[in-house]
Amino acid sequence: MESLGPVAGVSGTTRLYAVLGDPVAQVKAPGLLNPLLSGPGMDAVVVPVHVRARDLTEVVEGLKRIGNLDGLLVTVPHKAALCALADGLGPAAALIGTANAMRRDPDGRWSAENFDGLGFVHGLRAAGHTVRDSHVALAGAGGAGSAIATALLMAGAARVSVHDTDRARLDALLLRLGSRWPDGIRALGPGDLEAAGFAVNATPLGMRPEDPLPFDPSRTRPDAVVVDVVMKPHETALLTAAAAVGRRVHHGIHMLEQQVPCYRAFFGWP
Repeated sequence: MESLGPVAGVSGTTRLYAVLGDPVAQVKAPGLLNPLLSGPGMDAVVVPVHVRARDLTEVVEGLKRIGNLDGLLVTVPHKAALCALADGLGPAAALIGTANAMRRDPDGRWSAENFDGLGFVHGLRAAGHTVRDSHVALAGAGGAGSAIATALLMAGAARVSVHDTDRARLDALLLRLGSRWPDGIRALGPGDLEAAGFAVNATPLGMRPEDPLPFDPSRTRPDAVVVDVVMKPHETALLTAAAAVGRRVHHGIHMLEQQVPCYRAFFGWP
């Protein structure tokens, strides 16, 4: 049989990173990071790994035993569970209670941190949007939503009003952040969506064609910015509906793009 030869850029010295999620078909990290990791001074590759929630602990503990695996990135629904699998948490992960990256330290311990919120805020700023003193209506108190709410308040947002269908999860977020920002975080109430300058979807709704909208963008202010953290499809049903009623829109990919410098520092990439 004719040999197909080695895969371009991958050899016996290549270091590995895995992106864990369920589903995982939508992840953009491999396409965004692999060109960087194949550049001068680098020999690494990011691969997607489909892991169901019930298998996460077993998979992560197995991956930790791979000698040339240096780190993990995680997406829905594993961001909260990852914290319990780390040996130590960075400042953001400890405050938020979720993480989206974990690295092997020189001593063999595994450290986790969350860069979702920082990437989200930097993405808004890069697009020319002002976060300070803003009012944000946020759908989702899970891994992404918790990180985004925290980063918005740290960046000076006046108020973040949050909705989640899981009341226990919402209450946990309000309790955790309310102790630090008692006037800045609250459950979404009547009129909050209509008054907010930013309306944000931080739920998985929109990843599938049959998903309902997380909220009705026509109820937002005419000058509001409608934001979706879903990255695939790029033009989600929410953003399409928002544009149709004249709202400005902000795509999910910006949050990931602005995390690249964070990953460089965290993983020690040149």
